[in-house]
Amino acid sequence: MLPRPIELAGVPLAQGRLPAVCAPLVARDADALVEETVVVAGKSPDLIEWRVDFFEAIADTDQVLEAAWRIRQAAPGIPLLFTRRSHIEGGQPIPLQEPRVLELYHAVCESGLVALVDYEAANEAEHVNRVCALARRCGVKLVLSFHDFSATPGADELAERFARVAALGADVAKVAVMPQSLDDVLVLLQATLAASRSLEIPVVSMSMGRFGALSRMCGGAFGSALSFAVGANSSAPGQMTIEDVRAGSALLRNAMGG
Repeated sequence: MLPRPIELAGVPLAQGRLPAVCAPLVARDADALVEETVVVAGKSPDLIEWRVDFFEAIADTDQVLEAAWRIRQAAPGIPLLFTRRSHIEGGQPIPLQEPRVLELYHAVCESGLVALVDYEAANEAEHVNRVCALARRCGVKLVLSFHDFSATPGADELAERFARVAALGADVAKVAVMPQSLDDVLVLLQATLAASRSLEIPVVSMSMGRFGALSRMCGGAFGSALSFAVGANSSAPGQMTIEDVRAGSALLRNAMGG
């Protein structure tokens, strides 16, 4: 099975090239978000991710929806991925318990402002099921994700994580890990290649930190459908600029005849 690109409304991101490029937004208020979005949109990423856990007004749903609308206005034509990254998996502390987070996801999905949402697969099964059903009902693509900021699990565990996400009903399976050596990066890339061949959904993976920068450049060659790159600000260790990721990926594709 060939690696799958992420598709929105039947159209593959980046014309089907792997990896598509996603740039994060991490500003803390709406005005700063608009400024950040203008900078990021000027670099034409394939996707923009709003890391709403950085947003100081996250507890006010109306302000979140207004900010999402302003992001869309500042980046016309670029689809939006909405992400509350949990503190346990590397996100910012927020003043919301998980039931309130689910209410926020409900409002955002029903707003029609976002194309995808990201939710951690390690959350309670009931919560994961609710988000899956919500995304499906609203026509929003669901990224189910795992993050390990301390280590890289072994190959078998990585394979199990990819497979579990697919079984839960994700549209996209994402795994991000922290390598302690280049050997760990090879483990992640091999697991990505295997998952991209065996699963019927797109997979996204990255090694973080300085060793992991390699995976952000060449992950597409191993089947990763998306690479997160800096348009204005970074949201995770080891992210490279949009320009560098695109240039490196293009060199690899050309050299490999793709």
